[in-house]
Amino acid sequence: MLPQEVIRAKRDGRTLTSNEVQEFISGLTNGSVSEGQVAAFAMAVFFKGMSADEAVGLTLAMRDSGTVLTWDLPGPVVDKHSTGGIGDNLSLMLAPMLAACGCYVPMISGRGLGHTGGTLDKLDSIPGYNTAPGLDLFRKVTREVGCAIIGQTADLAPADKRLYGIRDVTATVESVPLITASILSKKLAAGLQHLVMDVKFGSGAFMSKLEDAQALAKSLVSVANGAGLKTTALITDMDQPLAPYAGNALEVLHAVGFLKNHIVNYRVQETTVALGAELLVSAGIAASREAASIQLLKALQSGAALEIFARMVAALGGPKDFIERPESYLKAAPIIRPVYADAEGVIAKIATRDLGLAVIELGGGRRRADDKIDHAVGLSQLLGKNFVSDNNTPLCMVNARDEASFARAAALVKNAYVIGETRPEVSPILERITA
Repeated sequence: MLPQEVIRAKRDGRTLTSNEVQEFISGLTNGSVSEGQVAAFAMAVFFKGMSADEAVGLTLAMRDSGTVLTWDLPGPVVDKHSTGGIGDNLSLMLAPMLAACGCYVPMISGRGLGHTGGTLDKLDSIPGYNTAPGLDLFRKVTREVGCAIIGQTADLAPADKRLYGIRDVTATVESVPLITASILSKKLAAGLQHLVMDVKFGSGAFMSKLEDAQALAKSLVSVANGAGLKTTALITDMDQPLAPYAGNALEVLHAVGFLKNHIVNYRVQETTVALGAELLVSAGIAASREAASIQLLKALQSGAALEIFARMVAALGGPKDFIERPESYLKAAPIIRPVYADAEGVIAKIATRDLGLAVIELGGGRRRADDKIDHAVGLSQLLGKNFVSDNNTPLCMVNARDEASFARAAALVKNAYVIGETRPEVSPILERITA
């Protein structure tokens, strides 16, 4: 069938057959489907949606567009994936924590989408770190170190790699079927046995409404388990930055501090441990989520996770002494200056998405798929809700390349924060989805 006929069918709300989906994805892979047609298809799916069977078919077609890995390892093969947010660098900490508990984590990550940061963009701030190794090196590092965080190679789900970039610049990021297929095609191609999804909800998430986050979580869990991948999901809070840093090198620096036990952040730790506990229980390493939490905290506090992170960085081309002196390797912005609220008081609300847009204004994100990122810029020492902002406590420090970008980012930051009344603290874990 002609690509335009598939687009027409979906535009008109018809359910696509598995053969139609397979043919379109084959054209996406071999280049016979144009970028404009891919964009039109994505927009049609965005507006018309997909049935459960269509979503499974799209996911499997994208998985089968390249190599599907198999593993022969002495422990379970697991992974975590987040739908994205601001200050969400948990993959950098969780992968080595899981490896220290006996899991193997071949993590296929992505770049920034829309206003959210991407794990690969963060790792690219480490000099020499190879986010696109060949499959042989990927296998070797996973087997010998216990975890390897990389991007999609040309071999793994190549159809998704092309669609991923086009979604980012065509306002179709938030489509549940496209998110589901994009995430799971990579995870299925990586040969996983267990997966946990971190589905973000709130002002800094793609899903700002709880019912939308629930729909996405249920879609991911349903499609993944239907494809043979044991999966659960947690819906977590993104109504404020997860970590107090947003920006690539800044988030790596925070991750190293966390793994060194130098930085303790309640929201980061609770979310990281909760996600890891899902996987340890699913894989049979722990009998309960409580026991799993103890194992994960031991891996963190003993330094075992830090050691594995250091080995992973070195094995993938980064500095061998990176964790000893990360500041000497991670670039810093030339302008680092505070931004204060116009009035003193307690932070009641944050338009968290605007903080992500501020990072983009600084050059730390993309407007176009081919934009180059400035890894040094971003926001540091971000305040969360219920913190007090006054003349001595800025909303954050803006790390900028020049005065013009500083001014644009500072304006976005100031407008993002609302001063009001103290509210009760709530857990960042809002809901658990198992089916």
